[in-house]
Amino acid sequence: MLKSFKLRNLDVFPNTILSPMDGVTDAPFRRLCRVLSGNRMGLLVSEFVPTDGDAVFCLDGHKQLKFFPEERPFGIQIFGRFPDKMAAAAKKIAENLHPEFIEVNAGCPAPKVAGKGSGSGLLRDLPRLQEILHDVRAALDNSNVDIPLTLKCRIGWDDQSINVMETLKIAEGEGVEMLTVHGRTRLQGYNGLANWDWIGKVAAAAKIPVIGNGDVNSVATARERLETYGVSGVSIGRGAMHNPWIFGQIADAWEGKPERQMTAIETLDVFPLYYNFKLEDGSTEMGALGRLKQLAARLCKGFVNPEFDAENDAGMQVRQTLLTAQTAAEFFDRLQALKEGFASNMLFSPDRLINLNGAKETELRFGDQFAGR
Repeated sequence: MLKSFKLRNLDVFPNTILSPMDGVTDAPFRRLCRVLSGNRMGLLVSEFVPTDGDAVFCLDGHKQLKFFPEERPFGIQIFGRFPDKMAAAAKKIAENLHPEFIEVNAGCPAPKVAGKGSGSGLLRDLPRLQEILHDVRAALDNSNVDIPLTLKCRIGWDDQSINVMETLKIAEGEGVEMLTVHGRTRLQGYNGLANWDWIGKVAAAAKIPVIGNGDVNSVATARERLETYGVSGVSIGRGAMHNPWIFGQIADAWEGKPERQMTAIETLDVFPLYYNFKLEDGSTEMGALGRLKQLAARLCKGFVNPEFDAENDAGMQVRQTLLTAQTAAEFFDRLQALKEGFASNMLFSPDRLINLNGAKETELRFGDQFAGR
């Protein structure tokens, strides 16, 4: 089983990536995961950056481009349907921000993205995807910062049009140096289980590192995926939303350290850290409070009280206590009371997080997805 991989000259350990998720994996959340991992996270990637809207791509117009020095090695993911705009954006980003790599998104299933022919919409037009990869690679080659180009894709549009092997061939032919494969189709959205058999087929055929993405929510799952499917690494999205310690837990396991049981008190201590990261990023108090509640809603699903029966959802009481706070001050007052009282004997057991599935992405409106070709 691989525990690291190389992206050009970069040694990546552990072989994990925090999957970029729009509206979730901003700089504060990425920094949080990095700190909780003891700076052992593999790779971080930006939220995806749109390129279609600007006549001339402007760095200042995209908050997704902001990152902190401690996030490195760091990649910036871009999406769009126009090869020339994608190439121009990649060149400007590379020369001004100096990320460790640029990634093209061919995986986002959102109707507003895929329905316009970008993201996973590119899987319905592989010639266009090839043109984008060709032009972006050429732009990076002609920049003053020659960095790797990577690609994120799904296995296909739907079960009747799985074309990930063709996508791999195109990617390798156009100089892509790492391919991350989400094992769902576009139509699935985040529903159902990822098809790791297809990810394994890609990994077996590839000459470049292949990263598997989908349903990795524990150290055991990461190990099983690596051992069974021969991927170079795993990309973790919703599993990290419920357990931002997962990257450090994987690093501990790869380094031979014993598994450690976390207490609820340790888990609750994450909120002041996350709150300060949000404020440093320019968030308002209410905006930061909203993100605290977003995180609390997920973390509390892993809380258990050993003194209760397994059927008693102890975490629900903690969850309700925190989610009903009206101000940040009230949130932290309640947090302290929980640590000193009701939650003091609880444990955090992320293994309880089994079903992370979302809904199908079925609503699409076509018409302008290939306009201006």
